Amino acid sequence: MTYYAHSKNKAEKKHPLAEHLGSVSRIAGEFAEASGFGEEARLAGLLHDLGKYGDRFQRRLEGEEQGLDHWSAGAWLACIEHRAVAAALAIQGHHVGLQCMRRSELLKLSPAKLVQNHPLQLRLTEENPDPAILKARLTADGLIPIKPAKPIIGTELKSGFGSMLDIRLLFSALADADFLDTEAHFEGGPQGKNYCPSGPPLRAAQALAILLAEIERLGRESKANSKVAAVREWLRADCLAAADLPPGLFTLTAPTGSGKTLAMLAFALAHAVKHDLRRVVLVVPYLSIIEQTAAIYRNLFEPRFGKEYVLEHHSLAGLGREASQTDAEGERGESDERRRRLLSENWDAPIIVTTSVQMLGSLFSNRPSACRKLHRLPRSVILFDEVQTLPAPLAIPTLASLSHLAHRHGGSIVFATATQPAFEHLHSHVRTHAPEGWQPRRIVPRPERLFAPMRRVQREWGAPDQPVSWPDLARQLRGERQVLCVVNLKRHAQALWKELDEPDAFHLSTNLCPAHRQALLAEVRRRLTNAEPARLIATQCVEAGVDLDFPAVWRAFGPLEAIIQAEGRCNREGRREERGRVRVFMPESDGKKQYPPGGYEQAAQVTQMLLKRHGPDGMGLDDPEFIAGYYRELYDLAAPESARKTQELLGHVMGGDFPEIAKNYRLIENDTINVIVPYAGELDLFHDIRQMAEKNGLTGELIRKARPLAVGLFRPKRDAPVWDSLLEVQSFKEGRRVRQEEWYIAAKPEHYHPQLGYMPPEGLNVWIG
Repeated sequence: MTYYAHSKNKAEKKHPLAEHLGSVSRIAGEFAEASGFGEEARLAGLLHDLGKYGDRFQRRLEGEEQGLDHWSAGAWLACIEHRAVAAALAIQGHHVGLQCMRRSELLKLSPAKLVQNHPLQLRLTEENPDPAILKARLTADGLIPIKPAKPIIGTELKSGFGSMLDIRLLFSALADADFLDTEAHFEGGPQGKNYCPSGPPLRAAQALAILLAEIERLGRESKANSKVAAVREWLRADCLAAADLPPGLFTLTAPTGSGKTLAMLAFALAHAVKHDLRRVVLVVPYLSIIEQTAAIYRNLFEPRFGKEYVLEHHSLAGLGREASQTDAEGERGESDERRRRLLSENWDAPIIVTTSVQMLGSLFSNRPSACRKLHRLPRSVILFDEVQTLPAPLAIPTLASLSHLAHRHGGSIVFATATQPAFEHLHSHVRTHAPEGWQPRRIVPRPERLFAPMRRVQREWGAPDQPVSWPDLARQLRGERQVLCVVNLKRHAQALWKELDEPDAFHLSTNLCPAHRQALLAEVRRRLTNAEPARLIATQCVEAGVDLDFPAVWRAFGPLEAIIQAEGRCNREGRREERGRVRVFMPESDGKKQYPPGGYEQAAQVTQMLLKRHGPDGMGLDDPEFIAGYYRELYDLAAPESARKTQELLGHVMGGDFPEIAKNYRLIENDTINVIVPYAGELDLFHDIRQMAEKNGLTGELIRKARPLAVGLFRPKRDAPVWDSLLEVQSFKEGRRVRQEEWYIAAKPEHYHPQLGYMPPEGLNVWIG
């Protein structure tokens, strides 16, 4: 009898099970070789669909059965006969997600126990629960599982950050191999399977030559003063020199405006040339800057290497989250998106530009779709930009996992920022969970020499105990012809903008959709260039890579790194005859919270404490050592090693509980929804999207098209008035949910203000800052 893995494809051919298991075994083994897990990955590939040898599953392919578990039999065999616990967990999780590696939980995989009480209320694929029957059919097909010589997890089942990451890497290789082979079957024709072509290679030497030529061109055309130009040359030279160092952990500390974005890419490409590394991953914290960074990289490399060389992967890329289990078993999806989604979900590209949520969330996830990309990370250069945004309670778990990834899997991790957190202060705590701890090498040996020439501003520190009212602040801002004022909360930005009541006053926050922000910033830049009046009131979103150059910047008291980022928008090129002016002030209290949630308020308090201790003249914002001291004070105060969230995560890691780890590792505490807004500048696009939504529901094409009009907000409470003004974009196909994102359309044009952006009905106050 011929056993089959999947139903008929478009050529009316079924997928033979032996052929599928053999192919998945081969591909998974190739994927896992970079980590040294090839043997165990090949075993997992052979056994991952062992249950499909059951007669019930064969009837399922004919539509005669449903509700079957076809993975537990292979997981049990891997665990009991081959002592390959990691393979067992990967096999169990390739449809339902990684579960728990405790012995008591693994014993529940016993077919005899599953027949009695299956946790998902499923049936096994063979009426007789003895796995020997399925194994006999496997060997009759010529497939002989071999016990790995060095399994990832030994019989003692010892769990930790390293072992759990290794299991995820194995899981990634299996999940991706399974998807690729299934994809090849359903895309196949009369001649057989049709594998999607692999992404292009890095070609690091050629890419580096292109990049260096572009840096030279920018230097020739730059209008920056000689000191700034010299700093950019020093930074590039330091990056190229450090590239010869062995792979591992690095920091890159450089001031804003020093050309860090291109310099760190130069390090990554030169490092890849020297050590034969496979890809470059750039991780940024905010969606507001990912698009412009990806555009810079695409413009550099696409003309030479093609459109698939740089991959942009984030929640607005239109790629969708995890497919349903039915899709994973071979049902057809949206065929016009399959190629693009495939390359994105498994990061099969030489340069990846992604977000912290995507990258770090995947390192702690248990889901196949999130983990599927992880096997691409060994022997890669991973650049974290603006890493100071990492929440303190997540610092130790994150550093421990990244330390293991770098030291065990032959790649390099780079933390790049103008305000380098003193993470080495946590070395002893990290070392408890990762033997090498956290002791990165400096790409820039003497960062202080970069900061001194880049001082382009004169600072004025207001007294924290003497708050300024909005009317007084507005009056003082009217005395500035061109000024940027950055506040901590959206309601503060709105209140100040209304108080100014000037035709040349602008408001910027993430209540504005990307198309609106882009148009507003273009107008502000035009005014700055032409010396016309421009007063911009903004939230912290203006500090995230926005290229503006004001003669004066006012910044509400906040974290030290936020004040430094605001300074980066003042006299940016150093071309002004006089230094720019930065004024730090304390806004009046309105009886509500004065800061965004998380550790923001605590960091702002440390800044005030330093000001009180050192006085205005002692606030060394141009001194990397002073900034490191700030972070040491912050970590001592926050005590991330003993924070409740840290301890909970550590407990789940020690217990080998993958679902609980995924649940508790959250960079963003609140769930968010996406709202497509009727921005007046793009009303035709808005109406097109609304028609697409009504006709086809939520598709990748709709998400990509809606990016310019998408506003993200924390999920409102169930009884919030905003729900009455939103239309949900349906994400169902043939009666089943095919996407997990939640997208809505703002139905009433009056809820989008021409200056303040999305303003839903009163009562919703928890907006993303």
